Amino acid sequence: MLKDISLGKFIDTGSVLHRTDPRVKIVMYIVYLVVLFMVKSPAAIIAAAVVTLIQAVSAKIPPKVLWTSILPILPLALFIFILNLFAAKDGDVVFKWSKIVVTSRGLWQGTIMASRLIFLIISTSVLLTLTTTPLKISDALESLCGWMKVIKVPVHEMAMMMSIALRFIPTLIEETDKIMKAQISRGADYDTGTVISRVKGYITVLIPLFVASFKHAEELAVAMDARCYRGGEGRTKLNPLKMTGRDLVAGGILLAGAAVILVIEFVIH
Repeated sequence: MLKDISLGKFIDTGSVLHRTDPRVKIVMYIVYLVVLFMVKSPAAIIAAAVVTLIQAVSAKIPPKVLWTSILPILPLALFIFILNLFAAKDGDVVFKWSKIVVTSRGLWQGTIMASRLIFLIISTSVLLTLTTTPLKISDALESLCGWMKVIKVPVHEMAMMMSIALRFIPTLIEETDKIMKAQISRGADYDTGTVISRVKGYITVLIPLFVASFKHAEELAVAMDARCYRGGEGRTKLNPLKMTGRDLVAGGILLAGAAVILVIEFVIH
């Protein structure tokens, strides 16, 4: 069900990654993202899989939760795999039927692209959404992008918008699930019929969902106005972020994992 989707949820397991400074996790996520897009060799892909698995284990996230975070993007990963499978024409022919030709190059390229997507989703869940509250992500982004205030970029407001968006993802998913169940009880059918008829059927979900979203936005605006919210100018924080030696060690370990992948890709391979 939609309510099982883990995107935007925070699950506190008390792990080392949960206690790590969110700024370290965001920086290391960006580094890991860049490294993944540089990986091309089989050994480096295996190393990336091992590093991703170590991240998941160290975060103590239940396998079922990780699976629900991967499940929604599996059709996209499959589409990317098939697209690359038939796009590459060089390499040894593995399969040929009429005009359909599958080469070793296409097979490997499809595997790499699909693996990158899956590893990125797992890292996004482990390093950010599942181990860090939206408020801490907002504070970390505001701290990391603080230099942009010099060029008049509204850093606090942008960080606040991202925090609110992450906070309301589970709420909107739950709202969508309720609307669909209510419409199904009234005879709506979202699983049968032609593609066009099924798309039209989802209009009965989208309209109430938009209405509910605007209602939530209005209630949030009223609540923020009642609390005299006026943006980030002059605001202080109840729990300011503080970098400790433990955070630096955790960041160093994550950086070492990324370095190992690069060494395997560019030196050993």
